[in-house]
Amino acid sequence: MPTQTEMTPRAAWLLILAASAILMITMGARLTTGLFMSPINTATGLGVASISFAMAIGQFVWGAAQPVFGAVADKWGSAKVIILGAVMLAAGMALTPFVSSQWGLMLTMGFLSAAGAGAGSFSILIGATAQRLPAARRPFAAGFINAGGSFGQFVFAPLMQAIINSAGWVMAMLTMAAATLLTIPLAWPLRKGAGVAKADPAAAATVALAKPAEAPGIGLGAQVKIALRDRSYLCLHAGFFTCGFHIAFLVTHLPGEVALCNLSPSVSGWALALIGAFNIAGSLTAGALSTRYRMKSLLALMYAARAIIVVIYLLAPKTAMTFYVFAAALGFTWLATVPPTAGLVGKLFGMRYLSTLFGLTLLSHQVGGFLGAWLGGLSFVTYGDYTWMWYADIVLALAAALINLPIREAHVVRAPVATTKASA
Repeated sequence: MPTQTEMTPRAAWLLILAASAILMITMGARLTTGLFMSPINTATGLGVASISFAMAIGQFVWGAAQPVFGAVADKWGSAKVIILGAVMLAAGMALTPFVSSQWGLMLTMGFLSAAGAGAGSFSILIGATAQRLPAARRPFAAGFINAGGSFGQFVFAPLMQAIINSAGWVMAMLTMAAATLLTIPLAWPLRKGAGVAKADPAAAATVALAKPAEAPGIGLGAQVKIALRDRSYLCLHAGFFTCGFHIAFLVTHLPGEVALCNLSPSVSGWALALIGAFNIAGSLTAGALSTRYRMKSLLALMYAARAIIVVIYLLAPKTAMTFYVFAAALGFTWLATVPPTAGLVGKLFGMRYLSTLFGLTLLSHQVGGFLGAWLGGLSFVTYGDYTWMWYADIVLALAAALINLPIREAHVVRAPVATTKASA
């Protein structure tokens, strides 16, 4: 019989699907912002560097919001946080067409929409599901939810580009704002106590043995202090910093790179879509492999692969097919780093404060994201292209691969196999 710590199978799937759908929408909104840079620049005349800085602020705020909202979700529930985030995200996107200054963009895209998307992002959603699922199902759930974010990129990137081409960027932005409100009804399965079955005390003791050890009665502040003194946790932060640098640079400036190669803007939309499509497979694969192999090794392999992929891209002729192949290859590792990173945080410190502790790693991710988006704009203005950013990508990817290797990874703790009366 299911226990208080265990959901019914139907409710578990409903929870995972709802979390995946929410991330599909919020990440669809976040990962298509680069498509709007050129239209906003044309409409406002602010320049690539100024707009890049506003978008870079958004990258940082998206990360900074997650440990804050994660702490709120750990205390008062994820559903309330997601609803608040939906309102903020929709408001920020809806107001963006009506501002024409860098400060205005920093308020709408840099704060409102970014913080709103952070309230419905990885740390809150993965934390909400991990706390209710048995340990054996958590890596799969994290991979499945993460794939939802990639599917959002696959769906919304070409859709937004098509609307920009046909009806203008203002209509595309308002359409995306309206779509984000769909996360409000999707938050229902994530409310506290949803889908939890009545207790079976005998089975509850068995389930408890499968959980990572957690210090009884430890407070959030004490747990954060312990984590920040842990070398393995800091290594995770350093590697995830590099991941954020890569992603924010490409999301923000891939359309500019395509334009420098004298290719159609539609190539940007389809390249971003391919990244999302292939990351669905990458995320599910990472989630599945995380149950069989050491997660730190998977992270090191993915970061090293990124360095090789960027080197091959720089050596290849700059055609539409090159961008599509590059997007597909990079997409397989794009956000596939999330399931093993979240899994390692859970292994190191347990599930109780996962939303907060994983949110802090995402903050490091978005510090890298801030630099990737901002320095990409400065590189373009200073040198006329993104060559030095690609070199930085390669160096950081190799460093991230190496820094994940010393991480301390605890053994998987499995529940004892229940014996039947027949075998007794």
